[in-house]
Amino acid sequence: MKPTGLLEVTAVRRVTPRTVRVTFTGDGLGELEPWPDQQLKLLFPPPGRPVRLPPAGDDVMRWYQTYLAIPAEERPVMRSYTVRGRDPGRAAIDVDFVLHAGPAGPATAWASRAAVGEVLGRYGPDPAYRRSLSTADTLLCAGDETAIPALASILSEVDNTVAFVEVADAAEEQPLPGEVHWLHRNGAEHGSRLLEAVRGAALPAGSVAAWLAGEASTVRALRRHLVGDRGLAKSAVEFTGYWRRSLTQDDAPTPEDLADAAEKLGDSTGWKGS
Repeated sequence: MKPTGLLEVTAVRRVTPRTVRVTFTGDGLGELEPWPDQQLKLLFPPPGRPVRLPPAGDDVMRWYQTYLAIPAEERPVMRSYTVRGRDPGRAAIDVDFVLHAGPAGPATAWASRAAVGEVLGRYGPDPAYRRSLSTADTLLCAGDETAIPALASILSEVDNTVAFVEVADAAEEQPLPGEVHWLHRNGAEHGSRLLEAVRGAALPAGSVAAWLAGEASTVRALRRHLVGDRGLAKSAVEFTGYWRRSLTQDDAPTPEDLADAAEKLGDSTGWKGS
């Protein structure tokens, strides 16, 4: 499948009060090989302009440099998302958008008014970013509503999981396989319920690995607990900050963001199950 292309919206529906599921079709999606936690970049055009894509190429860094070379007034906004579902027969994929409270960023603003026929650009999913799943006796998964698409794919592939998912309230729950503990904020600080639940969790005997995703500072606190208090090896914890409180992906990375990125790049071997 070509790493870049156009996506056309064929359906839009609310799956929860705060989650919009958008179905896209596009060239090559019918041949897309599935794998858990399958990520891609969506490119949102500036208002009133068509999507301008950089030339396709095998080198992602060279592609990114050509993306940055597009004049600012024409350059699409790029955001990362996870494939929620796929229909190879229709060459279609589903992507879920969480409508965060507060001022809307470009992706949230687009999703809140998305309509059939609109066109976005994409980079990926790229098999180069495929990660092996854990072989540990237990896989602990923890995240917020932005992690649900990836969690759905992981839980469908791994049956030795214990998952904790924090959402705004009961209306934001979605059907997921396996052992899932739903945590409702109900007005509490984002991440507080998740941290409390993971810190108090009694995990089964045997080797444990973890998969963490969601708001960056919460993911960072969870990882510190699992490595510092629980004694998990750093290499046994897969972690991704999908979003940052009070910051967007266009804002400069914080020192914590840079430290996380350096550590992830330093461990490119994937999961360690022992």
